[in-house]
Amino acid sequence: MKIDDFALAATTNDLTREGRARAAADLVEFRIDKADDPIEQLEAYDGELPIIATNRNQWFGGKAKDTGRLDTLFAASRFDSVAYVDIELETARAKEWLLEEFRANDVRLIISHHDFDSTPEKDVLTAIIDQCASYGDVAKVATYPQDLSDTLTLLQTLHEATQAGIDAAGIAMGETGSHTRVIGHIYGSKLGYAPLLDDESEYAPGQIPLGKLAALVESTRIDGTNIERIEAVEDEATAPSELTLPN
Repeated sequence: MKIDDFALAATTNDLTREGRARAAADLVEFRIDKADDPIEQLEAYDGELPIIATNRNQWFGGKAKDTGRLDTLFAASRFDSVAYVDIELETARAKEWLLEEFRANDVRLIISHHDFDSTPEKDVLTAIIDQCASYGDVAKVATYPQDLSDTLTLLQTLHEATQAGIDAAGIAMGETGSHTRVIGHIYGSKLGYAPLLDDESEYAPGQIPLGKLAALVESTRIDGTNIERIEAVEDEATAPSELTLPN
């Protein structure tokens, strides 16, 4: 499966909830590191959405133990339902030989880099995206902005990378960067991520629930010079009851 435009992934640790995501998502990001019996879940999976398999340790914002982490991820890649595997740039650098073994299981590779403290300077971020792209099919960067100028750095770098022909995804984490999840697709981002509204696990800071994000993305899609506006959104995207909207 190749992502040609923009795809929204519903993040969850419970594959039985895939049915709740179908109306809004294009894929499911299965957080193996936060899941109970992940291989058994994959064996039982009969959903419609293709899967991104992710298994992060604590250094990359996850809960997996280092021992056996990649073995479990490799086992997951054998399932036909798994279309993508997310591998950290640091892991790809250290174990480049492993990437071909994953590809032999007919999966595409998302090579990701996360900075939970800051946003690198533009030239550094460009180099990171280039490195991710050299190892995988999609280069994903997630940074933490200190201010709005950092979000502009991320979006500009993402836009230039996609204009250069790189399949890239860019996210600014936290409250300050939350809006980049809505408009990243305008700048060429291939992937967006959102948890289901009632998902019990904690994921990256600043995430927007799936139904709400899907509606916001649709409301900002650009077709030529016209911005398409939606007339209605799902319940997840409605305004809070305490918020008064002008007539």
